[in-house]
Amino acid sequence: MSSTAEVAPEESAPATGVWLHGVVRHVEPAALAGLAGMGGVPVRAVAAAGLVAVVSPAPLDEYGEEPLRHNLEDLAWLERAARAHHAVVDALARQGPVVPARLATVHTDDERVAVSLADRRAELSATLARLNGRGEWGVKGYLVPGVPVESVAQDGGGVGTAYLRRRRAQLTARDAQQQVASVAADAVHTALREAAVAGRRHAPQDRRLSGASAPMALNGAYLVDVAALPHFTELVDALGDRHPNLRLELTGPWPAYSFVAEPSADVAGEPR
Repeated sequence: MSSTAEVAPEESAPATGVWLHGVVRHVEPAALAGLAGMGGVPVRAVAAAGLVAVVSPAPLDEYGEEPLRHNLEDLAWLERAARAHHAVVDALARQGPVVPARLATVHTDDERVAVSLADRRAELSATLARLNGRGEWGVKGYLVPGVPVESVAQDGGGVGTAYLRRRRAQLTARDAQQQVASVAADAVHTALREAAVAGRRHAPQDRRLSGASAPMALNGAYLVDVAALPHFTELVDALGDRHPNLRLELTGPWPAYSFVAEPSADVAGEPR
């Protein structure tokens, strides 16, 4: 009796793409040592057109277009991916200006990354120059319940305040506070925008996302010169005193996610 052993064919490793974290002008190899990207794998640099893309390997069975479409609906997966991506971008931002890539920007290979750098060289270089010596700061404004409308509606008699006074008798206390908070949030954003290089107002976060017990009336991002930061922080404090119906929270500095045009991808697209 004889038998023939069957040898199972070796399983081929999944194709691997390239996850883009961000673009910088230059990065020292030592600065990337020990810096982990997606899946805990070390990041590396891809240089082209006088720019450097910091990337990490992205197996396409997890980070390809179809798997990503499914994974981005998994909140636990999405949180892990976002944290890993941000950790790299944040480390780069601490060394100098960086253009952060949008989450889930995946290219097929290093060559495609290099082509993207060459195609967008002028835009990326201009953005890096604009971000030099500046940082993104966030200011969130949360409604403070129970503050009497009369104590906060004395801000110069603007249009919003005049409207609020006419309508006060017809509104509930809660509605009145929300109206005042909305007017105050507009005023705070306008003042901070004038003190910053640039400003953006994002949609208020849901309480389940913000973790705050009070509703959010302001979710602003501001690009601030390092030299102007003391004045900016003092202004935030002053605005908080001026508008006691809002609790202002200053966070940062952050990589300038709000003030860049993100590089595109050729595998995963640009899912949000």
